[in-house]
Amino acid sequence: MKASVSQQQLAQGLSIVSRAVSPRSTLPVLANVLLASDEGRLRLSATNLELGISCWIGAQIQEEGSITVPARLLADLVSTLPNDTVQLNVNLNNCTMTVRCGSSSTEIKGIDAQDFPPMPATDIHEGVQIKVADFKEMVQQVAFAASSDEARPVLQGVLTTLAGNEITMAATDGFRISVSSVALDEPVRKATSIIIPARALNELARIAADPEGTMSMIIPSGRGQVVFRLDSAELVSQLIDGNFPDPKAIMPRSFKSHTIVSTSSLLKACKQAEIIARNGNNVVRFSLQPGNEAPGQIEVSAQSEETGSNETMIDANIDGPGLVVAFNVRFMREVLEVIKTPNLVLEINDHKSPARVQPVGDETFQHVIMPMQLG
Repeated sequence: MKASVSQQQLAQGLSIVSRAVSPRSTLPVLANVLLASDEGRLRLSATNLELGISCWIGAQIQEEGSITVPARLLADLVSTLPNDTVQLNVNLNNCTMTVRCGSSSTEIKGIDAQDFPPMPATDIHEGVQIKVADFKEMVQQVAFAASSDEARPVLQGVLTTLAGNEITMAATDGFRISVSSVALDEPVRKATSIIIPARALNELARIAADPEGTMSMIIPSGRGQVVFRLDSAELVSQLIDGNFPDPKAIMPRSFKSHTIVSTSSLLKACKQAEIIARNGNNVVRFSLQPGNEAPGQIEVSAQSEETGSNETMIDANIDGPGLVVAFNVRFMREVLEVIKTPNLVLEINDHKSPARVQPVGDETFQHVIMPMQLG
C-alpha cells in the first residue's frame, strides 16, 4: 500500500479508533490499528473483540493494500509530525510501514492484516435512522446511571428498545434509573430490545461529531452485535445477554409531593453540599418546606465531623406536605447536570420511597433515585 494523507486527518482518525485498542490482550494484533485502502479512502480500524471502531479519512491512494501496526506507537509518532502531508509506504515482504513527513522518516514493524479480526459487513439500508443530536442527548441522559460493577454485567449496559416510531434507552445501577426516549422519522419494522454496553454508547457519542447528521443503527440477525454507521465512521459492539429490570415496573405511578425548582439553583446547592459530603458517605438532606402565601423553600444541607457543614436555601413551589429526605449528592448532581430546562420537578412520597426528577415540560426524560437512610 502507498498512500498520502494529511497529518491532521491521520491524527484525528487515530484518536477516534484508539479507544477500541486492547492494551493488555494475549493477541498482539489487538494492540494494533489496521490501515487499509478502501475505495479511494484510508480506513483505520481497531478492536478489542467486544468493541470495534473504524473511520475513513481522505487520502491519495497510489497502491492498494493493508497492514496493522502498533496503535500507540503510530499515534505518538503522528502527533509529533509537522502539519504536512504524510507518506505511508507498506512493504509486505518484511511487514513494515515507512512513515515519511517533511524531513522525518520512520519504519514501523507491523503484523499482517490477515491476522486482524474481520469487521462485520452490513447493509446500511437495513438500519434504523437516528438523528445524531437526539442520540447524543439520550446517551448523556442515561449512560451515567449504568453500573460500573463487573459482577453485574447486565447493569453495565443500556436497555435499548425500538418499538413503533420511538427509541427508548434505560440504564440503572440498582440505586437509580434513567429513561429517555425520542421519536423516529419512520416506524421500525419489528419491535426489538437489546442491551448495549454503556461504554460503547459513550464512545459512539464521542465520535459522532456532526449534530446535524444522522446515523444508522443495524442489528444483524443472530450475531449478538449492534452496528452504528456514520458518514465516515462505524462502531461495532457486542451485546450483553441477560434480563434487564423492567423500567415500567420500577417507575412509581403517583406522588404526594410535587416541587418545582430552578435547575441551576439546585445544581449549585448540590455542588456546594458535595464539597462537605464527599468526605463522608455523600449524604445530603433535602428539607422541603411549603409556604402558605409565599413560595416554599428547599434547604439543602450536608454535615461532616471532619470538614464541617453547609446549608443552602432555595425558593421553590411545593405542592404537598413538608418532609425531609436524604440523597446521595453525587447521584443527584449527575442527573441535574443533564437536565437542560430552566426548571425541574422533584416528586416524592416520603423519605423512604424513590423520588422522580424530571424536566418541566419534557416528558421524554425521567430519572428515579432511591433515598438514603436518615441518621
